[in-house]
Amino acid sequence: MTALPKPETARLIEMHELTREYDLGPQKIFALNGVNLTIEQGEYVAIMGPSGSGKSTLMNIIGCLDTPTSGSYLLDGVAVETLNDDELAAIRNKKIGFVFQTFNLLARTTALQNVELPLVYAKISRAERRQLAEEALVAVGLGDRMSHQPNELSGGQRQRVAIARALVNKPSLLLADEPTGNLDSKTGREILDLFHELHASGNSIIMVTHEDDVAQEAKRVIHIRDGKVKD
Repeated sequence: MTALPKPETARLIEMHELTREYDLGPQKIFALNGVNLTIEQGEYVAIMGPSGSGKSTLMNIIGCLDTPTSGSYLLDGVAVETLNDDELAAIRNKKIGFVFQTFNLLARTTALQNVELPLVYAKISRAERRQLAEEALVAVGLGDRMSHQPNELSGGQRQRVAIARALVNKPSLLLADEPTGNLDSKTGREILDLFHELHASGNSIIMVTHEDDVAQEAKRVIHIRDGKVKD
């Protein structure tokens, strides 16, 4: 009996000969220099690199916070390098959920209101916003903390709120920048366990970290050095 061919996995990210160049007076600096990178839908990937390696620049381009100088970047089949500022903002809001080391929560608003924020920008109705935000908070184990403000939450709980906010739009990609960097080891472990649960549920995750033990939590580690990817 002839085996059926395996279906191709959908590609989430495709970069080809991607560069990012900065002008420093008469000198040109290549923060990224010919990056070729493919990440499939549903992957859990860590990106590692020393300071000055191009890691932050790569993360900013993946997250559509910056655009390449040359080369191509397809995100979910969309050619990012062709987009204008408004289109980049729209793709960030629709396709990417951001988790930052410093949480970036609004101080005098509840956990529920923080999680609703991307849905306000997406012009979702108030009733639907509330339902989606509640579901996201329950999914990260904070169903009993919805009315609490950030100063009433622990660091780990604040990061869970940030993760719920990143997930509430059901994005194609969860992009996490040093997500355990401001947490103690026990709380960091809880956040990494949550990432494993999210990945098992089908979420695509890219985590940028300088910590080797954190990177090893991912299913694949990508190293960047001198503006080039060493997969």
